Amino acid sequence: MPLHPKAPDGAFSMAMVAGETSGDLLAGLMLQGVHQQWPHANLYGIGGPRMAAQGFKALWPSDKLAVRGYVEVLRHYREIVGIRHQLKAQLLANPPSVFVGVDAPDFNLDLERDLKQAGIPTVHFVCPSIWAWRADRIEKIKQSVDHVLCIFPFETDLLHAHGIAATYVGHPLAQAIPLHVDTLKARHELQLDPNRPVVALLPGSRESEITYLAERFLQTAVQLVRQQSNLQFVLPAMPSLKARIERIRDSVGATQVQILNGQSHTALAACDVTLIASGTATLEAALFKKPMVIAYNMNWISWQMMKRKKLQPWVGLPNILAQEFCVPELLQENATPDNLSKAVLGWLHSPEKIQALVKRFETMHQSLLRDTPTLSAHAIQTLIKA
Repeated sequence: MPLHPKAPDGAFSMAMVAGETSGDLLAGLMLQGVHQQWPHANLYGIGGPRMAAQGFKALWPSDKLAVRGYVEVLRHYREIVGIRHQLKAQLLANPPSVFVGVDAPDFNLDLERDLKQAGIPTVHFVCPSIWAWRADRIEKIKQSVDHVLCIFPFETDLLHAHGIAATYVGHPLAQAIPLHVDTLKARHELQLDPNRPVVALLPGSRESEITYLAERFLQTAVQLVRQQSNLQFVLPAMPSLKARIERIRDSVGATQVQILNGQSHTALAACDVTLIASGTATLEAALFKKPMVIAYNMNWISWQMMKRKKLQPWVGLPNILAQEFCVPELLQENATPDNLSKAVLGWLHSPEKIQALVKRFETMHQSLLRDTPTLSAHAIQTLIKA
């Protein structure tokens, strides 16, 4: 069993759990403010490389929690629950000054409830999507969390109405991504022809997403080249999944697709349009002011269960924030290479639509731009002094 490093008596300590790549990115940015407030903070728990760069000590890597879909979670259930039990036992035996759960609500809310009942202050960073999928979670949040750090402006009023303390801290990605993107520079970094259109393929960072999306994205690239031969393609891949994606690429004959080692932000900066899996990456694409086609496909049983809990007609974050379909979504049986290629070409052949979308995304970016590290640290400081 991993053991967290014991802090000197009286030192500020923060235990954190961040699931998967997006949680690691959000937490890594937030920790910049924590360091300003508590320069010698003892930081530990479950996290990834961006958190480690801020002095965080990972007892388990964040990708242990990178599982999506009911059926997929069941396959990893025993390991995930075992990790939660071990971490909870350590935190109860040696309580931190505060616990911060970053997203991963299925893992974090139960843990936060137990810690809160033991008197440990609990913060949840990223409001669970009670406005999109899981309205039933509102009572669980109330039982589990002392304070919620919200990344979208409309969430605080919803939580306050149910008696849950919350602070809008802006979306960390709005700070990490510049308002004006240098596309030519990104193309130079990726050794792309600056005069030919670029399509970025982002099938996701989870193994399950690669299983259900990578082949159809690469088949879409094959179709697109047949219809527009001057296209260039980049596909950012997690290093651990790169060899698998290359095998899929070669098997479908998508030899023109350049597989990158990570570099998703560079790929988004470089592209004219992106074919992208539903999730946090769609917001990143919007902040890069890029037109996109959102796609998703998962295990059929998982999809049926999630579909019944859906509260809004949109799944993509740009559409949810806009409250309308400003970019197309092709899900499950509709996510065919034929449909996806038509939607991508629809953007490439509509420069006036792209121009209008860019202006919309610029306004969205401004609404999400706040000093997230400082606001987050201040909210935590206020909580532990209360």
